[in-house]
Amino acid sequence: MNLRDLRYLVALAEHKHFGRAADASFVSQPTLSTQIKKLEDELDVALVERTPRKILLTEVGREIATRARHVLDEVEQIKAIARRTKDPESGSLRLGIFPTLGPYLLPHVVPGLRERFPRLELLLTEEKTEVLLQRLREGRLDAALLALPLHDDQLHAEVLFDEPFLLAVPTQHRLARRKTLSMDDLESESLLLLEDGHCLRDQALDVCQLAGASERDGFRATSLETLRQMVAANVGITLLPLLAVRPPVVQSEAIQLLSFRGSAPSRRIALVWRKSSAMKNFLGAVAAELKRLAGQVLPR
Repeated sequence: MNLRDLRYLVALAEHKHFGRAADASFVSQPTLSTQIKKLEDELDVALVERTPRKILLTEVGREIATRARHVLDEVEQIKAIARRTKDPESGSLRLGIFPTLGPYLLPHVVPGLRERFPRLELLLTEEKTEVLLQRLREGRLDAALLALPLHDDQLHAEVLFDEPFLLAVPTQHRLARRKTLSMDDLESESLLLLEDGHCLRDQALDVCQLAGASERDGFRATSLETLRQMVAANVGITLLPLLAVRPPVVQSEAIQLLSFRGSAPSRRIALVWRKSSAMKNFLGAVAAELKRLAGQVLPR
């Protein structure tokens, strides 16, 4: 058994197809198939269930693939320790970010990160929160920008900033003439929300519950941009995070943005990494720079 064969098995578990797994591993399909078969012979168990249409891992195959991911992650940690001993701010950083934050935060912070860490290769992944958490736990990401709270004792969260929500209403809406709002103003209102799987949906539902509002029936958006367009079309109202309405985002003249008085509803953003990570000291420095850069955009 060697690390190469474990990588082939993990690739097969991820892609569930010999051809795609071979492409991802930069080998031919016969080579990958042969090595998987050798691994099965060595372990004396069937790892793969071969069907005419797709490839499935057996129960023991899935368990071994999961452990193989951990082994490969530990190997990468060893390499990372060696690299950063020579140059703490070099190498690559596999960073995850969720869709309702990525397009709006990254333009403000990536140039500053590249200036502060010029030898760092930043590899960005945009996915929903649950996918990012899974990849973080499996070692396929080094860190992720996520909204709190998180409930995982294996992860460390370094708080970066609190991002307020604004209420977006059509210019014809009864609230459009208000300069500011209180949470009570949302009572009995119906809000347009994102589909399941977006952490912003859960945060907006919490606000609705506190304010006595509800979700608009019959519609769930796949992105903030869809929500924005639906408000502009006078379909309804919604909550938007502050960064999503700041330049360089272009605002619609058909939308009125209203802030909340007092303790505004908000979401707390943190840089999250595994407590066992060999990069934790470096990630602390990245978190400090992200906090500084975000502070230049967001109100105190």
